[in-house]
Amino acid sequence: MAHTYTTLDATQLDTPTAYRLLVGMVVPRPIAWITTRSRAGVVNAAPFSSYNYVAHSPPMVAINIATRNGELKDTARNIVETGEFVINVATVDTMEAMHGTSAEFPSETSECEALGIELLPGQTVNVPRVALSPIHMECRLERALPLGRGLNTLYLGEVLAFHLSDTVFDGRYVDSVKMQPIARLGGPLYAALGELYNRPQLQQPPK
Repeated sequence: MAHTYTTLDATQLDTPTAYRLLVGMVVPRPIAWITTRSRAGVVNAAPFSSYNYVAHSPPMVAINIATRNGELKDTARNIVETGEFVINVATVDTMEAMHGTSAEFPSETSECEALGIELLPGQTVNVPRVALSPIHMECRLERALPLGRGLNTLYLGEVLAFHLSDTVFDGRYVDSVKMQPIARLGGPLYAALGELYNRPQLQQPPK
């Protein structure tokens, strides 16, 4: 198939346009449903889809969190102030609750309390986990890297503990199909697993 292209000079784009293009192109994106605790003890929950794992020895994840109106979002501020957070894997079953936490709540209001989201205690960090989620990663902030023009910061966290439900974990492997992860697309859209394609692994996993 021959393509006809529109070429845009990325160096000349304003922030909203660049954002709109990126979230439409870099898809599907996994969602880090992050819980944190403020210094005052308020538990915050919010989803972020600029997220992935970045290292496996030790296991590390990275989340990009932009500022809002020049101020740190509650999640970012809590991570910086306490150095701790939990990533709860977002699934089809948790989608409505997860989406609800994307609304703007006052800093002194816990999304979990407001929306009736059940929590479980953290074991290595002082941050609770979302009971609805089948997988939790308790993390400690390793470093925060400002990016670009200063609107974005990449938060790198070392995973201190995995909590894996026996509904998706057999003691060795995580069953991604049973987990039914939910992903982010552009605009208002989410996506579940669609048609799957099986191909043999051509490289050995790390040892």
